[in-house]
Amino acid sequence: MPIVPMFHVNAWGLPYVAPLLGSKLVLCGPAHDAASLYELIEGESVTTAGAVPTIWLRLLAYLEEQHKELTSLRALRVGGSAAPESMIEAYERRGIEVIHGWGMTETSPVCTSGSLKPEHRDSPDRIRYQVKAGRALFGVDMKIVDGDGQRLPDDGVAQGELLVRGPWVASAYYADPDATAASFTADGWFRTGDICSLDGDGYLTIHDRAKDLIKSGGEWISSIALENLAIGNPEVAEAAAIAIPHPRWSERPLLIVRKNPASTLDREQLLAYLATTLPRWSLPDDVVFIEEMPYTATGKISKKTLRERFRDFRFAV
Repeated sequence: MPIVPMFHVNAWGLPYVAPLLGSKLVLCGPAHDAASLYELIEGESVTTAGAVPTIWLRLLAYLEEQHKELTSLRALRVGGSAAPESMIEAYERRGIEVIHGWGMTETSPVCTSGSLKPEHRDSPDRIRYQVKAGRALFGVDMKIVDGDGQRLPDDGVAQGELLVRGPWVASAYYADPDATAASFTADGWFRTGDICSLDGDGYLTIHDRAKDLIKSGGEWISSIALENLAIGNPEVAEAAAIAIPHPRWSERPLLIVRKNPASTLDREQLLAYLATTLPRWSLPDDVVFIEEMPYTATGKISKKTLRERFRDFRFAV
């Protein structure tokens, strides 16, 4: 069951995969609320489904609030952004495997899958590998490069822009030579705009979109890392981190949070929770609580909308 609009890039893949595998294809229509998804998954005995993490977080909250279980679902396919470790563990406790994948419209649509190597599947710390975006599919080449285009080591530490190439990766933008020159190298690599690392086993970790990184005093802060850590707090339903201009540090992170309905969590409590894991310089300078998050058509939190909403926000200095 793909839980995405059918104009989205997933529509180029999943409706073809199902008949190739002899599987039933379940389409959920416009109803993406947790109760409707639960009823459809149970009613149609769905075994695997694909969606962005915000969909799965809302469904998880519904299961916990209503004391329900998913009896047929065996695996969640996650794309669009990284799933929080806390979410993966919660579904795993219910016997549901969470499998990341990564791709873009320009990669038609998938380049990696989170299928684990046998030694990692059976490892007590398999969660370390499940939070990654997976390994390259056959036919796809990947590398990370620095600002000068020089290849960085696949050591799981070095971070750079991810470049990909392969038979189903685009080679140009239609009738747009300027965009093509900016996004494709002379030797056929596509610049994804994702800041990533690769480890020695070939697992890809996406640290952020280049446009979503927060540059503070010369140091990069990952909005994804902030968001996923915040979601690990049981009183946080959703979180988004955006950059706000700062007179001394250029940019500082603002954390925008939607709390669970019965939560009494406040700013100081959440910052104290984050401080147990994050270094002080990467902590958000402020936290704002809102009633509803804005979403894109695919169900992801719309940071574009949040940046517009908080464009006049300024930290107290």
